[in-house]
Amino acid sequence: MDYVEEALKRKVWAVVGATDTKEKFGYKIYKNLKLSGYTVYPVNPHYQSVDGDICYESLLKLPVLPEVVDMVVSPKIGDKFVEEAAKLGVDIIWFQPGAESEELVNKAKNLGLNVVYNTCVMIESDKRK
Repeated sequence: MDYVEEALKRKVWAVVGATDTKEKFGYKIYKNLKLSGYTVYPVNPHYQSVDGDICYESLLKLPVLPEVVDMVVSPKIGDKFVEEAAKLGVDIIWFQPGAESEELVNKAKNLGLNVVYNTCVMIESDKRK
């Protein structure tokens, strides 16, 4: 099943790998979602804040349960965040191009997460504007 449409309807997102480096996709995706009217939480243990917002070290530290987790980190780093998302009962996890591996996608599915991959959230949201 394709969860792109469903994911884009959800309004509370977490971006794992959000960054303050404006050239990186972790920043562009975070900012794009914010500007598109989503409530977005940055998750990155290396930052205190992203774009002026408090940045969280893990999904487990977020003040709310995100409806979608957007992964903008390498599969090696992403593994523990997939486990956190499953533990929290997150419904949809979206792997940005380059953030997925076959093993990680299968792991997410086996943990009960609905998975989106092979497409970029910015491209998909732009298609619907």
